[in-house]
Amino acid sequence: MGAVIGDILPLALGVAISPIPIIAAILMLLSPKARVTSVGFLLGWVLGIVVAVTVFTLLSSILPDQDPDASKPIQGVIQLILGVLLLLLAVSQWRKRPKAGEEPVMPKWMQAIDKITFPVAFGLGFLLSAVNPKNLLMAAGAGVDIGSAGLDTGSIVLVIAIFTLLAASTVLVPVVGYLIAADRLRGTLDALRVWLAKENAIIMAVLLLVIGVSLIGKGIGSF
Repeated sequence: MGAVIGDILPLALGVAISPIPIIAAILMLLSPKARVTSVGFLLGWVLGIVVAVTVFTLLSSILPDQDPDASKPIQGVIQLILGVLLLLLAVSQWRKRPKAGEEPVMPKWMQAIDKITFPVAFGLGFLLSAVNPKNLLMAAGAGVDIGSAGLDTGSIVLVIAIFTLLAASTVLVPVVGYLIAADRLRGTLDALRVWLAKENAIIMAVLLLVIGVSLIGKGIGSF
Protein backbone atom coordinates (compact mmCIF):
# COMPACT_ATOMS: atom_id res chain seq x y z
CA MET A 1 0.00 0.00 0.00
CA GLY A 2 2.88 2.36 0.73
CA ALA A 3 4.08 2.15 -2.87
CA VAL A 4 0.61 3.03 -4.17
CA ILE A 5 0.38 6.03 -1.84
CA GLY A 6 3.75 7.20 -3.15
CA ASP A 7 2.49 6.86 -6.73
CA ILE A 8 -0.70 8.85 -6.18
CA LEU A 9 0.77 11.71 -4.13
CA PRO A 10 1.97 13.73 -7.17
CA LEU A 11 -1.43 13.27 -8.81
CA ALA A 12 -3.24 14.42 -5.67
CA LEU A 13 -0.92 17.42 -5.56
CA GLY A 14 -1.83 18.11 -9.19
CA VAL A 15 -5.51 18.34 -8.22
CA ALA A 16 -4.73 20.41 -5.13
CA ILE A 17 -2.69 23.02 -6.98
CA SER A 18 -5.57 24.18 -9.16
CA PRO A 19 -5.71 28.01 -9.05
CA ILE A 20 -9.23 28.40 -10.46
CA PRO A 21 -11.04 26.41 -7.69
CA ILE A 22 -8.88 28.06 -5.03
CA ILE A 23 -9.73 31.51 -6.43
CA ALA A 24 -13.43 30.54 -6.54
CA ALA A 25 -13.31 29.45 -2.90
CA ILE A 26 -11.55 32.68 -1.90
CA LEU A 27 -14.11 34.81 -3.75
CA MET A 28 -16.87 33.00 -1.89
CA LEU A 29 -15.06 33.63 1.39
CA LEU A 30 -14.94 37.34 0.56
CA SER A 31 -18.64 37.45 -0.44
CA PRO A 32 -21.64 38.40 1.77
CA LYS A 33 -22.73 34.72 2.08
CA ALA A 34 -19.23 33.45 2.82
CA ARG A 35 -20.07 30.74 5.34
CA VAL A 36 -22.93 29.21 3.34
CA THR A 37 -21.43 29.22 -0.14
CA SER A 38 -17.88 28.28 0.86
CA VAL A 39 -19.06 25.21 2.78
CA GLY A 40 -21.27 24.17 -0.14
CA PHE A 41 -18.36 24.59 -2.55
CA LEU A 42 -16.04 22.58 -0.28
CA LEU A 43 -18.53 19.70 0.04
CA GLY A 44 -19.04 19.59 -3.73
CA TRP A 45 -15.28 19.73 -4.33
CA VAL A 46 -14.61 16.82 -1.96
CA LEU A 47 -17.47 14.69 -3.31
CA GLY A 48 -16.35 15.28 -6.90
CA ILE A 49 -12.83 14.09 -6.10
CA VAL A 50 -14.11 10.97 -4.33
CA VAL A 51 -16.50 10.08 -7.16
CA ALA A 52 -13.91 10.59 -9.91
CA VAL A 53 -11.10 8.58 -8.32
CA THR A 54 -13.50 5.84 -7.17
CA VAL A 55 -14.96 5.38 -10.66
CA PHE A 56 -11.52 5.07 -12.26
CA THR A 57 -10.37 2.75 -9.47
CA LEU A 58 -13.33 0.44 -10.12
CA LEU A 59 -12.73 0.53 -13.88
CA SER A 60 -9.05 -0.20 -13.44
CA SER A 61 -9.69 -3.06 -11.01
CA ILE A 62 -11.42 -5.06 -13.75
CA LEU A 63 -8.23 -5.25 -15.81
CA PRO A 64 -7.01 -8.87 -16.08
CA ASP A 65 -4.72 -10.05 -13.26
CA GLN A 66 -1.07 -10.43 -14.19
CA ASP A 67 2.13 -11.66 -12.64
CA PRO A 68 3.50 -8.76 -10.56
CA ASP A 69 6.89 -9.24 -12.23
CA ALA A 70 5.46 -9.38 -15.76
CA SER A 71 4.91 -6.43 -18.05
CA LYS A 72 1.57 -4.63 -17.88
CA PRO A 73 0.92 -3.36 -21.43
CA ILE A 74 -2.70 -2.29 -20.84
CA GLN A 75 -1.79 -0.25 -17.77
CA GLY A 76 1.24 1.13 -19.61
CA VAL A 77 -0.81 2.26 -22.61
CA ILE A 78 -3.35 3.98 -20.35
CA GLN A 79 -0.60 5.81 -18.48
CA LEU A 80 1.11 6.86 -21.72
CA ILE A 81 -2.15 8.26 -23.08
CA LEU A 82 -2.87 10.13 -19.85
CA GLY A 83 0.67 11.51 -19.80
CA VAL A 84 0.45 12.76 -23.38
CA LEU A 85 -2.93 14.39 -22.70
CA LEU A 86 -1.46 16.19 -19.68
CA LEU A 87 1.44 17.44 -21.81
CA LEU A 88 -1.05 18.79 -24.36
CA LEU A 89 -2.93 20.56 -21.56
CA ALA A 90 0.39 21.98 -20.34
CA VAL A 91 1.08 23.47 -23.78
CA SER A 92 -2.45 24.89 -23.90
CA GLN A 93 -2.06 26.51 -20.48
CA TRP A 94 1.32 27.98 -21.42
CA ARG A 95 -0.15 29.58 -24.52
CA LYS A 96 -2.93 31.13 -22.44
CA ARG A 97 -0.55 32.93 -20.09
CA PRO A 98 -1.09 36.70 -20.11
CA LYS A 99 1.49 38.77 -21.97
CA ALA A 100 3.50 41.45 -20.19
CA GLY A 101 1.15 44.21 -19.06
CA GLU A 102 -2.03 42.21 -19.71
CA GLU A 103 -4.57 41.47 -17.00
CA PRO A 104 -5.42 37.77 -16.58
CA VAL A 105 -8.83 36.79 -17.92
CA MET A 106 -10.89 34.86 -15.40
CA PRO A 107 -14.08 32.85 -16.12
CA LYS A 108 -17.22 34.99 -16.42
CA TRP A 109 -19.09 32.90 -13.83
CA MET A 110 -16.76 34.28 -11.17
CA GLN A 111 -18.40 37.67 -11.57
CA ALA A 112 -21.66 36.23 -10.20
CA ILE A 113 -20.18 34.46 -7.16
CA ASP A 114 -21.69 37.06 -4.77
CA LYS A 115 -25.17 35.94 -5.85
CA ILE A 116 -24.88 32.16 -5.79
CA THR A 117 -26.68 29.93 -3.29
CA PHE A 118 -25.59 26.81 -1.39
CA PRO A 119 -26.85 24.32 -4.04
CA VAL A 120 -25.17 26.27 -6.85
CA ALA A 121 -21.91 26.46 -4.90
CA PHE A 122 -22.12 22.72 -4.21
CA GLY A 123 -22.72 21.96 -7.89
CA LEU A 124 -19.91 24.27 -8.95
CA GLY A 125 -17.47 22.56 -6.58
CA PHE A 126 -18.52 19.14 -7.89
CA LEU A 127 -18.14 20.16 -11.53
CA LEU A 128 -14.74 21.76 -11.03
CA SER A 129 -13.39 18.63 -9.34
CA ALA A 130 -15.16 15.75 -11.09
CA VAL A 131 -15.75 17.06 -14.61
CA ASN A 132 -12.74 19.35 -15.12
CA PRO A 133 -10.57 17.64 -17.83
CA LYS A 134 -7.31 18.18 -15.94
CA ASN A 135 -8.68 16.74 -12.72
CA LEU A 136 -10.26 13.82 -14.58
CA LEU A 137 -6.85 12.92 -16.01
CA MET A 138 -5.31 13.11 -12.53
CA ALA A 139 -8.11 10.99 -11.07
CA ALA A 140 -7.75 8.49 -13.91
CA GLY A 141 -4.02 8.19 -13.26
CA ALA A 142 -4.64 7.66 -9.53
CA GLY A 143 -7.42 5.18 -10.25
CA VAL A 144 -5.12 3.12 -12.49
CA ASP A 145 -2.49 3.00 -9.74
CA ILE A 146 -4.99 2.06 -7.03
CA GLY A 147 -7.14 -0.38 -8.99
CA SER A 148 -4.22 -2.30 -10.50
CA ALA A 149 -2.33 -2.70 -7.21
CA GLY A 150 -4.36 -5.66 -5.97
CA LEU A 151 -5.21 -4.04 -2.63
CA ASP A 152 -7.97 -5.27 -0.33
CA THR A 153 -11.11 -3.16 0.09
CA GLY A 154 -10.01 -1.54 3.35
CA SER A 155 -6.68 -0.47 1.85
CA ILE A 156 -8.38 0.92 -1.25
CA VAL A 157 -10.72 3.02 0.90
CA LEU A 158 -7.76 4.32 2.93
CA VAL A 159 -5.72 5.21 -0.16
CA ILE A 160 -8.68 7.01 -1.75
CA ALA A 161 -9.22 8.89 1.53
CA ILE A 162 -5.56 9.99 1.57
CA PHE A 163 -5.77 11.06 -2.08
CA THR A 164 -8.97 13.02 -1.41
CA LEU A 165 -7.61 14.74 1.70
CA LEU A 166 -4.48 15.94 -0.07
CA ALA A 167 -6.30 16.85 -3.30
CA ALA A 168 -8.94 18.86 -1.41
CA SER A 169 -6.52 20.47 1.04
CA THR A 170 -6.04 23.76 -0.80
CA VAL A 171 -9.79 24.42 -0.67
CA LEU A 172 -10.30 22.81 2.73
CA VAL A 173 -7.64 24.85 4.58
CA PRO A 174 -8.83 28.36 3.62
CA VAL A 175 -12.50 27.49 4.18
CA VAL A 176 -11.88 25.98 7.62
CA GLY A 177 -9.45 28.77 8.47
CA TYR A 178 -12.03 31.38 7.54
CA LEU A 179 -14.70 29.72 9.65
CA ILE A 180 -12.33 29.90 12.61
CA ALA A 181 -10.74 33.33 12.08
CA ALA A 182 -12.57 35.26 9.38
CA ASP A 183 -11.44 38.82 10.12
CA ARG A 184 -7.73 38.01 10.33
CA LEU A 185 -7.69 36.14 7.01
CA ARG A 186 -9.46 38.63 4.73
CA GLY A 187 -6.33 40.54 3.69
CA THR A 188 -4.27 37.38 3.18
CA LEU A 189 -6.98 35.70 1.12
CA ASP A 190 -7.40 38.73 -1.13
CA ALA A 191 -3.64 38.96 -1.75
CA LEU A 192 -3.51 35.24 -2.53
CA ARG A 193 -6.43 35.57 -4.95
CA VAL A 194 -4.66 38.33 -6.90
CA TRP A 195 -1.42 36.35 -7.11
CA LEU A 196 -3.12 33.11 -8.21
CA ALA A 197 -5.13 34.93 -10.89
CA LYS A 198 -1.93 36.43 -12.29
CA GLU A 199 0.13 33.23 -12.25
CA ASN A 200 -2.64 30.69 -12.97
CA ALA A 201 -1.54 29.68 -16.49
CA ILE A 202 2.16 29.36 -15.64
CA ILE A 203 1.50 27.36 -12.46
CA MET A 204 -0.74 24.91 -14.28
CA ALA A 205 1.57 24.59 -17.31
CA VAL A 206 4.57 23.65 -15.16
CA LEU A 207 2.52 21.32 -12.96
CA LEU A 208 0.92 19.50 -15.90
CA LEU A 209 4.30 19.17 -17.61
CA VAL A 210 5.93 17.56 -14.58
CA ILE A 211 3.08 15.14 -13.88
CA GLY A 212 2.63 14.33 -17.58
CA VAL A 213 6.31 13.38 -17.92
CA SER A 214 6.03 11.32 -14.71
CA LEU A 215 3.04 9.39 -16.08
CA ILE A 216 4.80 8.75 -19.39
CA GLY A 217 7.78 7.40 -17.46
CA LYS A 218 5.55 5.09 -15.45
CA GLY A 219 3.82 3.98 -18.62
CA ILE A 220 7.11 3.10 -20.30
CA GLY A 221 8.15 1.22 -17.16
CA SER A 222 5.01 -0.93 -17.35
CA PHE A 223 6.14 -2.65 -20.55
